[in-house]
Order: sequence, then C-alpha cells, then structure tokens
Amino acid sequence: MATIPHQWNTFSLSLLILSVTLFQNLTPNSSPPPPNYIVAFRHYAAVDSHRAYLESALRPEGWRWIPRQNPAAQFPTDFGLVAIEDSGVVDEIRKLGSVKYVSLDASYKRGLMTMDQRRNKKVGAFEDGTKKRPGKIFTAMSFCEAEEDEKSVGNHSSSIKWGRELMMQRSQVTSMFGAEDLWAKGYTGAKVKMAIFDTGIRADHPHFRNIKERTNWTNEDTLNDNLGHGTFVAGVIAGVDSECLGFAPDTEIYAFRVFTDAQVSYTSWFLDAFNYAIATNMDVLNLSIGGPDYLDLPFVEKIWEITANNIIMVSAIGNDGPLYGTLNNPADQSDVIGVGGIDYSDHIASFSSRGMSTWELPHGYGRVKPDIVAYGRDIMGSKISAGCKSLSGTSVASPVVAGVVCLLVSVIPESERKSILNPASMKQALVEGAAKLSGPNMYEQGAGRVDLLASYEILKSYKPRTSIFPSVLDYTDCPYTWPFCRQPLYAGAMPVIFNATILNGMGVIGYIESPPTWHPFDEEGNLLSIHFTYSEIIWPWTGYLALHMQIKEEGAQFSGKIEGNVTLKVSSPPAQGEKDPQVSICVLQLKLKVVPTPQRSKRILWDQFHNIKYPPGYIPRDSLDVRNDILDWHGDHLHTNFHIMFNMLRDAGYYIETLGSPLTCFDARHYGTLLLVDLEDEYFPEEIEKLKDDVVNTGLGLAVFAEWYNVDSMVKMRFFDDNTRSWWTPVTGGANIPALNDLLAPFGIAFGDKILSGDFSLLGEQNRYASGTNIVRFPRDGYVHSFPLDSSENGATQSVLLTSGSTKADSPILGLVVMGEGRIAVYGDSNCLDSSHMITNCFALLRKILDFTSEDVRDPTLFSDSIKQDSPLYEADNRLPSRRTDVTTCK
Repeated sequence: MATIPHQWNTFSLSLLILSVTLFQNLTPNSSPPPPNYIVAFRHYAAVDSHRAYLESALRPEGWRWIPRQNPAAQFPTDFGLVAIEDSGVVDEIRKLGSVKYVSLDASYKRGLMTMDQRRNKKVGAFEDGTKKRPGKIFTAMSFCEAEEDEKSVGNHSSSIKWGRELMMQRSQVTSMFGAEDLWAKGYTGAKVKMAIFDTGIRADHPHFRNIKERTNWTNEDTLNDNLGHGTFVAGVIAGVDSECLGFAPDTEIYAFRVFTDAQVSYTSWFLDAFNYAIATNMDVLNLSIGGPDYLDLPFVEKIWEITANNIIMVSAIGNDGPLYGTLNNPADQSDVIGVGGIDYSDHIASFSSRGMSTWELPHGYGRVKPDIVAYGRDIMGSKISAGCKSLSGTSVASPVVAGVVCLLVSVIPESERKSILNPASMKQALVEGAAKLSGPNMYEQGAGRVDLLASYEILKSYKPRTSIFPSVLDYTDCPYTWPFCRQPLYAGAMPVIFNATILNGMGVIGYIESPPTWHPFDEEGNLLSIHFTYSEIIWPWTGYLALHMQIKEEGAQFSGKIEGNVTLKVSSPPAQGEKDPQVSICVLQLKLKVVPTPQRSKRILWDQFHNIKYPPGYIPRDSLDVRNDILDWHGDHLHTNFHIMFNMLRDAGYYIETLGSPLTCFDARHYGTLLLVDLEDEYFPEEIEKLKDDVVNTGLGLAVFAEWYNVDSMVKMRFFDDNTRSWWTPVTGGANIPALNDLLAPFGIAFGDKILSGDFSLLGEQNRYASGTNIVRFPRDGYVHSFPLDSSENGATQSVLLTSGSTKADSPILGLVVMGEGRIAVYGDSNCLDSSHMITNCFALLRKILDFTSEDVRDPTLFSDSIKQDSPLYEADNRLPSRRTDVTTCK
C-alpha cells in the first residue's frame, strides 16, 4: 500500500476518492443535493439491524438511511448507504464502535469507442474524451470495433469479404489455445459458476445455453444489455455460435448488470453485487473494467474479500498503453489475475497498459504486472441480440483468460475443487504454464502468453504449495528482465529493489516462518548483501517479497556474475481433515551482473522521494495542452513514464540510481549529478542546507527540470465533485515551484509562474516547450538562454494562445552556472523527458547538461559569451510564486 507523503497526511482518506461525474453548469454558490456515504461496519448483519444501530446512536436530523432494493437485500451485509446533510454527522458515525469507516459513494464512468475514435485519440487519453477526469475511472472497459475499418475500404466488396473471413478464422480464439483438445476430453466448463460484472445480457440470447441468473444492481429497471459489452464478454467466455465460440460453453453464466445504459456505476452498487457473488458462491468473476485509483478503500477491500472467499477474479489491466505506469485497479492487485493484450503476431497490443505497479512508490518498487497476456485484438464475440462481431481491448483479453479459467476449473472434479483451486493456485498454473514472448519485458507481458494446455497439465497433478512470481531474476535475460538487465550492480550504489509476489496455494492465510535466506552458489556470491522486506502474514492468498540488493565494498573491483537462490519457508493452517500445518519452501533464483564501481562523473542520482502522484491527491497533468488526461498518475519513475530517458542514459554510458529517501540520506561524493525532474513535494530545511554544501563544497552537479505553476491556472482547473458536493482544485501545479525555489534559493535561482509554450531550436534540434515555466532569478556570470515563446500568467494553454493571436516574448528558460566546486543547470519544462505526453524529446540537451554538471564539459552553443549574465536576474520576493493557502481537497 502506498504511503501518503508527510505534507498531505492531514487529508482524510475518504476525501481522496474523487468522482468523475462533473457538473460543469454549477457555480461555486450552487446548493447541490447532499452526498451519499458508505458506512462500513465491522460485522455482517441484516440491513434492518445496521439501520436500527445508527438510528439508536445518532440524532435524527442531518442524515437519512437510503434503502437498497436489489438481490443482495436477502443476505446479511457489511455496509449501509446514508445521505448526510450535516458534515458533523460523519464525524459522529466514525466514532461509533461498530463502524469500520465512512467513505463517499464514488460514481464511476466508463466509455466505449470505435476503432476510428481511438485512432484519432491521443495516446493515454481517458475513454470518453471528457476534459476533467480525476478519480476511479473505469477505462479498461472500452473496446475498439474492427468492423469500423471496413467503412474506409470503399466498394471493394470482395476484399472486404475475404478480409472478414480471414479475420474470423484468425479470431476464433478458442482454437488458438487448443480448447478443442479439452472439449474432446469432456471438459466444457460444466458446473462452474461464472460471474460477469458488466452491462448485462438478454435472457433469450441464442448464443448461450446456460444463463443461470441475471441481476440488476443499477437504478434502471432492466436486466438487458443495451450496449453490447456484457454480451460480448459473455460470448468470449461461453458462447456456442460457430462463428464466435467461447471457451467454456457449459459454464453457468451469472450476469451482474452493474453499469447503466449511460455507462455509470457507483461503489455501493459494486459492493452489493460483490456481496451477492460471495453469498451465492461464485467460482470465477470477470471484471473487464478498471481505473487508476487504488486508494478507493471500500472497493479495494471488497476485492480482497472476494478473493478471500475463494472466488478467482480476472480483470483487464487497462487500455492506457503504450504508456508505462498505467496499470488499472483492481487488475494491479496481487490477488487478482491481471490480463494484458497481445495481437496475433504475439506483439504487445499498443493499447495494453504497462507496469510496474505504483502503489509502492516513492519509497519502494513496483510489482510485476500484468500477470499474463492473451489475444485481445480482433477477437470475435457475440452481438447484443444475435450474430458475431470483432472487438479489441484488454476488456476482450480478460474474458479470454476468464474463459480459460472456467475451462480449467472444470478439469478438477467438483468434490476436489475447493481443496485444490483458489486464486493463488490458479495463478500459479497460469503463470508457470505461460509462454514467454521474445521482445516484451516482464512489465509488459508478465509471465507471457497464457497457455491453456500447459496450465492444464500443471493442474492435473497440482499439490498445494507456495511459489514466487517471477521465480527468476536473470540479468542476462534481456529484454525480458528490463530494467534490471540494462544496468549491472556495483559497490556503493543505492539499493536495487526487486519486488516479487508470493503465491500461497495452501490457504487464504499464510505465515513466513523465518526470514528469507540467500544461498550463493559460489564464493563470489558472498559479495552480495540482501536486505529483505516481506509480508509476515500472507493474505488473501498472496504477499510480497522485496529484495534490496547491494554489492559490499570489498566487491568494488569485482566484475562477473553472482548466482544463487533465495529461499522462503511459508506455513498455512492444516488442510481439511489434517492436523499438522501445511509447509512449503519456495525459491527465487538470482543471476546477477556485477561491474566495478563506475567513476563519479558517470553516476546520476534520481530523486524519487519528492515525487507525488495521483492518488492520493489531485495532482494535475504536466502538459496543459493534453485536455483529456487531467491526472499525473503514471508514477514519474525512471522505469515508468521516464523509461525512454532511462534507456537513453544507459546507452550514453551513465549509471542511474534511485533515491527513495530525503536528500540528507546520500553521500554526494559518489555522484556526478543529482537529477530533479517534475517534483511536487516539499523539502526539509536540513535538505536545503545539505544540498547547498553538497554543491558548493563537495562538487555535486545539480540538474533541475521544472514544470508550470500558476495559482490562477489551478483555480481554473477546479471541478465540481459529485461525491463531496464541493469544488476541487489541484494541490500543486505541474511541479511545486515554491518548494523548488526554496531549495534553489541559496544559489540565487528561482522559477516564475508564467506558463510558456512554443517551439524553438537549440543544439541543431527543434524543441517543443510544453506548459513550462520561466526563470526569474539567476546569478551573475551564469549563462541564460531565452527564446520567443507564448506566455501566459493566467493559465491559458498553447492552443488558446495561438488562436488569440498573442505576441511572443523572449523568456529565460535554461540556465547554467558554476557554483563553488559544483555546477548547476535548470530548465523549466520536463515534458521533453516524460514519455506520457512527449512531443519532442530533449535528450541531446540533457546529455549536454550532464556533460557540464558532472564533468565540466561545456558545449560552445550553451556557453556562448553572448548569453553570459553580466548582472543577475532578480525578481523581488513578493513577486515569486507563492504556495496555495487552501491546500485541501475541497473548498
């Protein structure tokens, strides 16, 4: 679970769950209806019992109980839904002994789009094109219709017919996995209860032979699917039409209609539906939806409860590829089978989200996700009423795997299923049987392409056990083990963290009996020091094992490989009918590359500690021209949205280490440059003082890439949140310029609050300055580069400035200066390093900057006498950007 940075620790977690339903026609003085709250109780009870408890403990005014008329009403529940007009009532409820927590009932929106619409969409955009989209947005449910491409072909009907027949032949996805072999053995998904959480299904659909139940959890009075997504998903899993066969035709389909025709849902609808799935003993659950908010506590906890009740959950990893750091929740949870998409050439589909998980940042390191990949492009499935069509997306790849899972469940005799099959054992069968693809790395493909028949062989002889995923970390296996295979270990470096997942097929709860142990294969292995952090209690079914690896000082000149195993002993309570605890020893194989410690000038330290991303706060995007992606949620890590930059620096011979702690926690004598990029957090006084000494007296180079910061812009980015019935504004700009200015103040450097955009030429390359900021203070004898850029002090973006006919003025954006023994370079924009919204890269500039900050090599263009400052740039203190005085989530 991510740690909330200290600057924001006063935020109430319930206020961090942002809605995506926007009321742009409201004004700040409007009086919208009161919000609905989920009151989570510590135990299950009848609805009337929970209601009576609240009525006996609370004053009658200021709140009201909201009845929920759905199939779950017949079962005990662990939550109630209340409308609260007086915020003081929320505090009263939280103090009650039987109340676990109070959280807003978040509204969700997901969108569907055709192939043509996605083709015209900017990469990484949210699915409905809405301008303002913070919160838990269900994006993976979107799909692309391959049929739309035929419209552009014209009158070549024979070509269209041939193309359709070829696509159908290739898209008969069941044959791609050899499902016929299991059908021939009599395995067809019989007596497997499959819950499909989607848009519903029609009762008389001819493609399904075993629709057991349809339930509606929305506020609409229908059970039917009027959008087509739920029907398509069900068809991939269990369809019987010869043109679009499903994997498990005899699977029992339970259709949970959790989205309206307007594609809207609420947390409370999902919670009731999940509780019903638990009460009715579902075996498998497919969720072809997801969003970036892994801090939606009611939702995340209920997913844990679902899997803890032995329901195997399969979920789409997201359609935010090819960007990294774009995993969707709940597919990013370790107890869920997260599915990415590939095409028929075994290439990662461009739309498929990439890892790593970002829960653990900034102090830790993400887990490998997706778990597996499956075909997700041009897959044939059922239409709403009859017939077949082809769709693409991870929401298509997810039911491919869900169908595989249903088929595999039916392989195990019904009497033995509960003792053998569970979310961990099924994931073990899938990842151990998967076919690793050549080309993609593990944060793109997970274990590889799902292999039905190989997983079948594993399950046939499966005995409950524990394992580690991935089970091997091999620095010689490139590109699969990227980024580890790109940079060897060496003495004196920051710890390199590898975060693996523990899968416990023995039981829902497990215990690590003793600390993990490193067993080197030879004497050189003793040069490796590993600090372990891990889940002492493994629940539900999964845990984590993080290796913090360093080479000891005596290995400073060692060059070669270190091999060995890490072993871990796990126990679980006795199996049914047994007396003794179950015990399993799992192994993680290591094969590491080690080189002599590089020279100081080639070592760069990347500051991860001062990065804040969404969630937990409303952290806005860095490029204001990207209208359809309001959030900064990709992790801002070297191995997520800065992965291209990381590869470039490695190709240039640099070694990049990650700092996950304050600036007081590193030895500046070891590094040529400290690299600060797009940072949002504050700095302690001790950090500011130490950095000054590191640069001036120790010779540390400092390179800073900032971002926009403008209070007026932040105010204009506010939106009305349907959950809190209040106005939300960003907690900072693209970067926290007031904090950066504090850090740079000892050097006489400061950024301003102008928002600059435009194109310019430098070092023989064309560059795009995308919503960057300006330099307003810089010391005498420094070198300052100014360019004619569109300027705004009130939040106008590039597109607005161009259409308004504004004039361009020379604005200082790049500065370089010698400061004592060290050297400093500052630049006002980071989008040219960030692959999320990069238009042009500035890698050539970055290399020239590092030449200067690390080795005092000066490019003649950057250090021309014509731009040398005879007098300092100076902006008065009262004109420097100031901190927000209203840094709360609501106003």
